[in-house]
Amino acid sequence: MLIRLLKASVAAGALLFASLVGAQTAGDWPDHAVRIIVPFQAGSATDLITRQFGQALASEYGQPFIVENRPGAAAMIGSDAAARAPGDGYTLLMSGPASMVTNRFLYKKLSYDPDAFEKVSVVAITPNILLSHPSMPFKTLTEMIVYAKANPGKLTYASFGTGTTSHIAGEMLKSMANIDIVHVPYKGAGEAIPALLGGQVSMYFDTIMTGLPFVKEGKVRALGMSNAKRSSMAPEIPTIAEQGYPGFDIAPWYGIVATGGTPPQVVAKLNTSIERLLKDPAFREKLMRTGAEARFANPADFAAMVKTEIPRTEKLVKQSGVALQ
Repeated sequence: MLIRLLKASVAAGALLFASLVGAQTAGDWPDHAVRIIVPFQAGSATDLITRQFGQALASEYGQPFIVENRPGAAAMIGSDAAARAPGDGYTLLMSGPASMVTNRFLYKKLSYDPDAFEKVSVVAITPNILLSHPSMPFKTLTEMIVYAKANPGKLTYASFGTGTTSHIAGEMLKSMANIDIVHVPYKGAGEAIPALLGGQVSMYFDTIMTGLPFVKEGKVRALGMSNAKRSSMAPEIPTIAEQGYPGFDIAPWYGIVATGGTPPQVVAKLNTSIERLLKDPAFREKLMRTGAEARFANPADFAAMVKTEIPRTEKLVKQSGVALQ
């Protein structure tokens, strides 16, 4: 009996100690520099968005938020580095569809567990536009679908890489419209845009930041936005969903996650700061200059979003016939 009472006291003491440590950690955090790992190269959309948050959070907390670029292997190198860090709140990862969802279905084995991260907050999305070369015999999405059905396999669409959102968007359109268009992957927008402008491909799902200027110059046509709502950056361009494909909603998203084991009090504190930032009109305007739209989600909603995307992405990747690496 005495032994049981002693064990119970020890367990209760351990729980109390953990609670006190967690509270102290949240109260003191951050007391030194925090690094935010970006699994893509400097100058990428992910990098630019992350630096906006890093600067704002550094101003709020009075500690450096250092952006560390760890590009390569479809975001795996950076994601792995973040996963291996201590779960103390001092290493964050700017995640996205690749690191959290798509890589599960592109690689036979991942070097990290996407589900082990602590979800902090979704912070932004980058709307995508379906662009077409002006030489194509169609001017609207409806006309393109009609043409594609009459000419199966004749149209091509570029993406900025196999398994990227621009690739998955094309597969979703193929599935929902029941058309046969051929995927042509490139190594980023730097290759895909010239291919579209040169007429080497028929279409391309591009980010609004790089694609919209060419639309305004008349060098390409905009057939529709890939996300559910029209973008405030180009409200005149209809969504694909409203043109007869309800439920078509896919765009690169950006979400901050922390290494597994990070105290929940730290996650909550950071989530509150991000929500406050995203409600600030001046900060939202800064984000928009990078081609991103503010989009907030708390940890629970973030986790639910990822859970919803997993089966949808798995189906589309399998449909594309991509071989596992």
